[in-house]
Amino acid sequence: MTLPTPHPDARAVVTGASSGIGEALATELAARGHSLILVARRGDVMEELASELRSTHGVEVDVRACDLSDRDSRSGLVDELSTRRISILCNNAGIATFGPVSELDPSYERAQVELNAVAVHDLTLAVLPGMVERKSGAILMVGSAAGNMAIPNNATYAATKAFVNTFSESLRGELKGSGVNITLLAPGPVRTEEPDPSEASIVDRLVPDFLWISSEHTAKVSLDALAQNRMRIVPGLISKAMSAAGQFSPRSISAPIAGAFYKKLGG
Repeated sequence: MTLPTPHPDARAVVTGASSGIGEALATELAARGHSLILVARRGDVMEELASELRSTHGVEVDVRACDLSDRDSRSGLVDELSTRRISILCNNAGIATFGPVSELDPSYERAQVELNAVAVHDLTLAVLPGMVERKSGAILMVGSAAGNMAIPNNATYAATKAFVNTFSESLRGELKGSGVNITLLAPGPVRTEEPDPSEASIVDRLVPDFLWISSEHTAKVSLDALAQNRMRIVPGLISKAMSAAGQFSPRSISAPIAGAFYKKLGG
């Protein structure tokens, strides 16, 4: 199996396209000849990327500045995608919080659920009927190894990624033989560039350099896996270790260990 062939009327959609994995996915898709719809909140940043991709790769690039965590804001995008010929959907946008839920902002936690889970569901349901009808399409779900386990101090994020992981792998059973590929990406820590020591986050300080993977590598191996219709791609040593721990270790053992680490991130 392969990715859908680029078509003048078709678009590949990338959410969270203004930075990181999303930007890298958009760049890799453009290099493979796919015209794009870029989605994120920062329209000005995406316009710069769109201009670069148009001039470098000769593809059409549309920009949709949209806060996917807001139902009213994303409703117009959902309606548009349901009527467009969407060949590829990369559900990449997401946020995370660290620390005890009782101490976190409830409105931001709710927005995290909307962005990480509900928006993924909405966008997938918008494009999937057309893909099935055309017997051609591909959906990359950016889940997480965190969705395989209980993680104190990262509870909302882990729960939303559990939804993405399960939703993705459940859809595979429904889509078998349909011509629509679906792959779950569960990445480890991803770094676009080396941070200035004075601006390094606590994650940058706690995770050794050799455990980081680049967004460009993540994008390439993810799209290759999607072309092969693999169930899951897990790049990075930390992600592989967390996936193994989530699948094979009792939660009574893995949860306290993960929770202690994530407590430091919230500190």
